[in-house]
Amino acid sequence: MLYQFYEAQRALMEPFAEFALASSKMLANPVSPLSQIPLVQRISASYDLMYRLGKDYVKPAFGIHSVHIKGSDVAVQEHIEISKPFCDLLRFKRFSDNAETLHSLHDMPAVLVVAPLSGHYATLLRDTVKQLLKDHKVYITDWKNARLVPLSEGEFHLDDYVNYVQSFIRHIQATQGHCHVISVCQPTVPVLAAVSLMASRGETLPLSMTMMGGPIDATKSPTAVNNLAMNKSYDWFENNVIYRVPANFPGAGRRVYPGFLQHSGFVAMNPDRHMKSHYDYFKDLIKGDDASAEQHRQFYDEYNAVLDMDADYYLETIATVFQDFKLVRGTWDVRSEEGDIERVRPQDISGCGLLTIEGELDDISGSGQTKAALKLCSGIAAGDKHHYEVKGAGHYGIFSGRRWRDLVYPEVLSFIKAHHKVAKKSTTKKIAVTKSAAKSTSKMASSRRKATA
Repeated sequence: MLYQFYEAQRALMEPFAEFALASSKMLANPVSPLSQIPLVQRISASYDLMYRLGKDYVKPAFGIHSVHIKGSDVAVQEHIEISKPFCDLLRFKRFSDNAETLHSLHDMPAVLVVAPLSGHYATLLRDTVKQLLKDHKVYITDWKNARLVPLSEGEFHLDDYVNYVQSFIRHIQATQGHCHVISVCQPTVPVLAAVSLMASRGETLPLSMTMMGGPIDATKSPTAVNNLAMNKSYDWFENNVIYRVPANFPGAGRRVYPGFLQHSGFVAMNPDRHMKSHYDYFKDLIKGDDASAEQHRQFYDEYNAVLDMDADYYLETIATVFQDFKLVRGTWDVRSEEGDIERVRPQDISGCGLLTIEGELDDISGSGQTKAALKLCSGIAAGDKHHYEVKGAGHYGIFSGRRWRDLVYPEVLSFIKAHHKVAKKSTTKKIAVTKSAAKSTSKMASSRRKATA
């Protein structure tokens, strides 16, 4: 009943939030007689803050319409390349009428960015995508809110996540002739599994993998997030955080881990910081500091927009990554799209570059958790494996903001360029094989697509 109670509360708050917004705008309007009331700026700011705290936050747009490349602005169009029940593969297509620019765009590496499915939307990586677009053809996994996916589409498991990633890699290889993969946070684990399985089958692998701030080995430097998952039993999670979607959504009846619970956990990690941020916003409104106020709005429009995750996927991730540590113990079996059970063997990966990136101050994925991938991938030559620790960076700083742009991105760009030059010639002969593989694995096994009540 918790989900239904939350929805009832949200519906009750909505008119009050809209009233607060209207009141704030009316009082802030300089031509309104009400703007002459004493302390009106404080009253207006109070109503604005009330609206921000009570409003419903929806999925933000990427909003990337152009990017500056080699001295000129290039138009960017967002396009759904593949649509699956729980995820869209988006491509950010760049356009230019300059022949020289078009030629340079054509020769750039193709990169698949695998966004986290851990509560926030893929738009959290907007800064990541915008920077990558300057030097790459960029694709990204845009995960869907599970409460919007009808029960008729079936369940979504961690195995499905791994299979989705493989099918996206094959598609990009078939259309571009090659693929580099970047995974941020949670997807480092299923991405490593996906590439490991492709290697074990003898498929064409991505030219490089870049893994950023992810729990490859959650036993190393456990954080508060890790400890919660480790110290509670599987049954506790199933009985306390899994609810069915209310009847007013397309996914009515689906078992999910609700986004509002995940958001509560995010806020609970640093309540004082969020309280101070909102108070600073209130003061910025009073001072008329529009730039700082808008920066606050943009951050929380993204931070407060959360999605539900299918219960099976969420619970299996908890068990596989944070309780049984199946990846590092070599005990993880994945069901393929054809229904076959396959063992995940990172040691089978070879001929693929691997870059691991960690933030010095990361409080979500602790020190050494991502770097553990280097040891697991023993089949990759030592010269093709690198680790980079970002000094002074927290979790979000490794993929967004100044440190991402000034420190991390140059490392990623250099790594991709190095492995693109070395490997792209050897992959041209395999394109036909990759296209065939993409066609043969384009459908999910029917046994995994049955609806549940």
